Amino acid sequence: MKTGRQTTLRSDVTVSGIGVHSGVPATLTLHPADPGTGIVFFRPGEDGKPDREIRAGVGAVVATELATVIGDASGALCSTAEHLLAALSGLGVDNVVVEVDGPEVPIMDGSAAEFVEAIDKVGLVATAAPRRFVKVLEPIRVANGRAFGELLPADRGMRFEIAIAFDNPLIGRQELAFDLEPDTFRRELARARTFGFMSDVAKLWSAGYALGASFENTVVVADNRILNPDGLRFADEFVRHKALDAVGDLSLAGAPLIGVYRSTCGGHKLNHAVISALMANRSAWTLVDAVPAAARKPARGHAELTAGVAAPAFGPDVS
Repeated sequence: MKTGRQTTLRSDVTVSGIGVHSGVPATLTLHPADPGTGIVFFRPGEDGKPDREIRAGVGAVVATELATVIGDASGALCSTAEHLLAALSGLGVDNVVVEVDGPEVPIMDGSAAEFVEAIDKVGLVATAAPRRFVKVLEPIRVANGRAFGELLPADRGMRFEIAIAFDNPLIGRQELAFDLEPDTFRRELARARTFGFMSDVAKLWSAGYALGASFENTVVVADNRILNPDGLRFADEFVRHKALDAVGDLSLAGAPLIGVYRSTCGGHKLNHAVISALMANRSAWTLVDAVPAAARKPARGHAELTAGVAAPAFGPDVS
């Protein structure tokens, strides 16, 4: 879909599964939403508790330990949101209400593939409202030891340059660079699964994590082999999954980004630190509206849903 307009889903779509950390079953339904809604998580109340509703954004993240957790001052609403957020961002969905009846987004097969399939099943529709972007104006960098992440300005589109390095011969150092486009996301990122190390299982279980993990939803790495009977989907599936996570975590800017994201040895905590640092620095970004399709010329080599950007809709110092 080539459009400078905000998008939503054509109709409701539902998936079900278990949480990779909680092990608790959950049903998730994506509902179409009006322009300007953004990505809203909704959890129906149960046992006399009220319904809860939280708009996804930098300030809505309450934890980043092994997963991105959406919540507020009253506590977590939903954990492990990153794969769903990546699918929504990667396919260019601007407005949706995510209804989930459990404490965690279902892990499905450990990737974003089944969320992509669900979204593609119902399709997208463009609304009358122009699409709005967060454009990076100044470099933002966060470092912690050998890990670092940075956002850099770009004229248009969103580019990711992700590197990982593990002291394991099956992984080692892997790098991936790509421009975020729907077709690229479907082909190169969506099927990359979460992974973990067999040596960490006991520690994770004792801490209350990975209670729903299995060979059906996690790539399990031993010292010198992959334990999953079907092996890897990509030779570099590990860095592709880290890139998938980064797409989801950075979508919490609240609008599609225009810039370049580079990270080395990163994860949810680093991704969130970088996007939080960007949003906290009002001189480092601005909001711009997409140019209507009739007013722009086609541009080769850029994301379908991030092409054509006009002058700032309003500057960073205007509330």
